[in-house]
Amino acid sequence: QVQLVESGGGLVQAGGSLRLSCAASGRTFGRYGMGWFRQAPGKEREFVAAINRSGDSTYYADSVKGRFTVSRDNAKNTVYLQMNSLKPEDTAVYYCAAAWLRVETTIAGYSHWGQGTQVTVSS
Repeated sequence: QVQLVESGGGLVQAGGSLRLSCAASGRTFGRYGMGWFRQAPGKEREFVAAINRSGDSTYYADSVKGRFTVSRDNAKNTVYLQMNSLKPEDTAVYYCAAAWLRVETTIAGYSHWGQGTQVTVSS
């Protein structure tokens, strides 16, 4: 089992940047592929980014490609989401998730979820 805690959300103006962190408990973090998802009010949760166990393969939704960067530090049991050039449509609750021994881009592929952190981008 792994427990995930997100942090780093907040209010930012359009064009600004935020870095989200997701800290994982336990000694098996390096065996999990990690993903970031988001859910805006009234909308379904959607994939944002994912990174494989070693950190050398990353995946992005088209809507964030070129603006967001996912990375991880296995020594610190932490995955990050650097968000640049933020837009009002990026406003959502952002969740990190863990998938055992693989990397996924679908919600169903993840078995462990954090509680989420709110990101609000003002225009």
